[in-house]
Amino acid sequence: MQSPLPVRDGVNATRLRLPDAGPWDTAMDYMMHRWGHIDPQGIEDRFDAGEIRGEAGVVLDRTTPLRDHTFIWYYRTLPPETRIPVELNILHQDDHLLVVDKPHFLPTTPGGTYIQESALVRLRNQLGLPDLIPMHRLDRMTAGILLLSTNPETRGKYQVLFEKRQVQKEYECVAAAEPAPGNPAVDFPVVVRNRMTKSRSYLLAEVIDGEPNAETRIERLRMLGAAGETDPGRSDSRPDGAPDGAPNSRPDGGPGRRALYRLEPHSGKTHQLRVHMASLGLGIVNDAFYPELLDKAPDDYTKPLQLLARAIRFVDPISGSPVEYRSGLNLSEAR
Repeated sequence: MQSPLPVRDGVNATRLRLPDAGPWDTAMDYMMHRWGHIDPQGIEDRFDAGEIRGEAGVVLDRTTPLRDHTFIWYYRTLPPETRIPVELNILHQDDHLLVVDKPHFLPTTPGGTYIQESALVRLRNQLGLPDLIPMHRLDRMTAGILLLSTNPETRGKYQVLFEKRQVQKEYECVAAAEPAPGNPAVDFPVVVRNRMTKSRSYLLAEVIDGEPNAETRIERLRMLGAAGETDPGRSDSRPDGAPDGAPNSRPDGGPGRRALYRLEPHSGKTHQLRVHMASLGLGIVNDAFYPELLDKAPDDYTKPLQLLARAIRFVDPISGSPVEYRSGLNLSEAR
């Protein structure tokens, strides 16, 4: 449903559904019921300024009956935000697409405590593109390639590619070189398939019984030393003296051998790559969710999740030519 209010300061107007009935005579009465304890004067000021709109852009005032509208739009008062000390890098821009490298810790879209401090709002304000829309999302803790549409007229052509899974994505991660104790050895490359679900009320994605809806191909690219030091003399082999099947590293990112992996998801479930790596006993370094949910703590910018969206490939629906965009970032523990 199209908002009758334009984007302001990089942020869309908020849509609110009014109840069909209740002890409120006017739309303003209902808004006071919902948020009057936070900013009653601000609500009155919005009505007086004509900044509360209904369907077709109708301006609401203090006396507009509740029953006159099902949906209304308004601008929220944005709280001050501390700037996240990371930067976006623009890799490509044309009349249809914007391609950027999203850093770790920066969310793709506004939500919760991150509004201005999101990739979308930053880019809208930086480039003066209020119609900018992301074509897909990366988790806040995941870095790498992010595609955004700059043109509403051609946006649907790119959205169809994602809907029909005609976009190939490639990720990289750093994790333990061998599975944690209690997990079987893994013969790479391996394909993990299962059924995943995630509710809005629960932080973690869950694997449940049923027809698989999540699939990832995982390949070990090269071995690393402890604490991310590379081992140029080995590729996909065991360290000297380690018997087959014996663990030689810790999944929590502690001392021990690590490896760099390539991940190719054939579906796009929330937290899919993190869940699939953890299911092999190879939890990604600095993952606070999988295999174990850690207590919430302030962001440690020195320890980003070691997961990177390395590349994205598809046939461009405008030019008809194959295109590939690759991240210029590197995982800090893969050196």
